[in-house]
Amino acid sequence: MTAASPAHLPQGARPTRAVGLLYGIGFGAFVDGIVLHQVLQWHHMVSHVDDYPTTTVAGLEANTLADGLFHAAAWVCLLAATICTFRAWRAGRLSPRWSFHVGLALAGWGLFNVVEGVVDHHLLGVHHVRDDLSAPLAWDLGFLALGAVLVVGGWLLHRAGADRVGADRDGVSST
Repeated sequence: MTAASPAHLPQGARPTRAVGLLYGIGFGAFVDGIVLHQVLQWHHMVSHVDDYPTTTVAGLEANTLADGLFHAAAWVCLLAATICTFRAWRAGRLSPRWSFHVGLALAGWGLFNVVEGVVDHHLLGVHHVRDDLSAPLAWDLGFLALGAVLVVGGWLLHRAGADRVGADRDGVSST
């Protein structure tokens, strides 16, 4: 089965945004967990909670479990994105330009950073970007700023690709 040409797609056959956002959220969570939790060991999921200090075996066990559940959630996001990708492909949906998907993935990563930063760092206070420092606020704010830049930059890149999808559908060549 071949995908329909852009000019012959029905109006509702635009590619879904869910795929790119889910990929971005999943990959953003994996980068956070792998780089900040495991490689740099700056924090764990509940490392700022007094009941789970990283200086005790019980605290490390609780943090390792929480990190594992966090990685499982990231994996579920990537699995959902992959399933959505296959469903869209089987439905004959248009495969848009790279900027459409990459922009959404960057926006999803930024969305992950903003939500995780606001909820975990500020509202719940279960960890900070740098739990190994006495004043982690600057790192937390930098994490939020990076997330905002990823959302805005990713969305702009996505919109450029989405505009091209519309031009392709209207029969305008966009090579």
